[in-house]
Amino acid sequence: MGISNFWYYTIIAVVLLHILVGFGYLIYKLSPKKKDKTKNE
Repeated sequence: MGISNFWYYTIIAVVLLHILVGFGYLIYKLSPKKKDKTKNE
């Protein structure tokens, strides 16, 4: 009984983590490297 729910939640968790990691990677790659200009707000 619980096997289907386990796989259901596992797949959802993997997809959500994949999306979050993907967005984080894109933001990290697209963001310009301005480590020296962080105090320019």
